[in-house]
Amino acid sequence: YFQCMKKNNIILLSSLAAIIIILLITVVYFINKVNEKEKEISEVAEMMVFEKEQVENEFQNLATEFDGYTVNIKNDSLFKLLDNQKVKVQQLLEELRITKATNARRIAELRKELATVRSVMVRYVNQIDSLNAENKVLKTENVEVRRKFNQASETVQQLSKEKENLNEVVTRASKLDISAFSMQPLNSKNRKTTWFSQTANLQFSFTISKNITAVSGEKVLYLRITRPDDEVMTKSASNVFQFENKMIAYSAKKNFEYTGEAYSDVIYWKVEEILQKGTYRADFFVDGSRIGSFTFEVKK
Repeated sequence: YFQCMKKNNIILLSSLAAIIIILLITVVYFINKVNEKEKEISEVAEMMVFEKEQVENEFQNLATEFDGYTVNIKNDSLFKLLDNQKVKVQQLLEELRITKATNARRIAELRKELATVRSVMVRYVNQIDSLNAENKVLKTENVEVRRKFNQASETVQQLSKEKENLNEVVTRASKLDISAFSMQPLNSKNRKTTWFSQTANLQFSFTISKNITAVSGEKVLYLRITRPDDEVMTKSASNVFQFENKMIAYSAKKNFEYTGEAYSDVIYWKVEEILQKGTYRADFFVDGSRIGSFTFEVKK
């Protein structure tokens, strides 16, 4: 009986040992599987992080390339187009930086957008290279043209200077000039008087010299009388004319026909105020130029 029991115990222990061994093997197997899965997950995570870093580097490199091209580009239109793409790259890069590495779908989308932007940049760069090549050819071809242009410019400048001098001479020659001037006080009966207190009109006599180079035709003579206190004598604030790009007051004006021959005439100022004692100035203007300036005295 004891031998039978002993035999049964041995069999039972052997069975338990076998079961334990099987269980141990199973546990070790699953532990290895879990470790393998964790390792795979870790490797995938590392790959995702690496993938994100690669995409970031590609964006950064592309942004640097844009910087290099936009610095030297001279074409305003292409500069604006490249600058817009540069801004887009910066925006995508910022989005990528805040995107989790595990968001594989969005990272793939961003990489696709990066490829699109890069293709656009390549097209623009080709245009830039084409323009630069054309400019290089033009610069090479234009060396002789520029030399001749500079030579021609110097000739033109010399001719322009000579023409300017000639125009100045012609302008001076064609400018009218008053060769004779006098002022006579007149009383109310238009007779000469030496009493300024009785003066009703001031008669200004003048002679415009002969000048065959001057443009003939209908002209307007403006007389501007300035008092001793430097105030212009005028009848109305609207009595103005243009002189040296500004409007100035005049005292009296007269239309006359100029033929190139000497022209003599008179122009009047009606005295409606008490004449100040002192030195007055009479300036004559025709065709926007001062053609004579004279002084006269008023004494009491």
